Amino acid sequence: MPVIAVVDYDMGNLHSVCKGLEKAGATPKVTYSAKELEQADAIVLPGVGAFDPAVQHLRSRGLEQPIKDVIASGKPFLGICLGLQILFESSEEGTQPGLGIVRGKVRRFRSEAGITIPHMGWNQLQLTQSKSILWEHLPSQPWVYFVHSYYVDPTEPQVRAATVTHGSQTITAAIAHENLMAVQFHPEKSSNIGLQVLSNFVAQVREKIPA
Repeated sequence: MPVIAVVDYDMGNLHSVCKGLEKAGATPKVTYSAKELEQADAIVLPGVGAFDPAVQHLRSRGLEQPIKDVIASGKPFLGICLGLQILFESSEEGTQPGLGIVRGKVRRFRSEAGITIPHMGWNQLQLTQSKSILWEHLPSQPWVYFVHSYYVDPTEPQVRAATVTHGSQTITAAIAHENLMAVQFHPEKSSNIGLQVLSNFVAQVREKIPA
């Protein structure tokens, strides 16, 4: 079974992510050790909470460079929720610079009549990279579970793998570029669809492990 390092930086419920990865056929290993990130077959960066504390915790644990290194090495990487947002250059939520691995900014939903912020609950994805490995064996407009007040706005639109519409605003719900994938929704809370997304990620990890 592939060993997937789940990055522990005090930002989020690691238990449900680990359970999801186990169901998807992987061995999750919760860690903040750069060496263990390097040794794992893939990395998952989960996260809930605010942008500034998240990047501060990552930096104080010396994890910024190791995360950049494993992504640059071609190792499969999956960011979840806040773990997507901190890959970007900056956020309207805070003042700290993000990791800057993906060009673009994190923005706050505009208030408008009839919509709630945070965007919370089930919503339908529009798949903009229909051939992405993340979406294999999924229906064309799958329902997934969101909880967020901020969304990513990539400079290069081709990295978008899915969008979602909340009120009049259509925003990026997932990105995928080579070995780097990240989703705004919570696959671990998205029932069978979410489990399939995690299984697709694990299947890709398996393919990359040398025989």
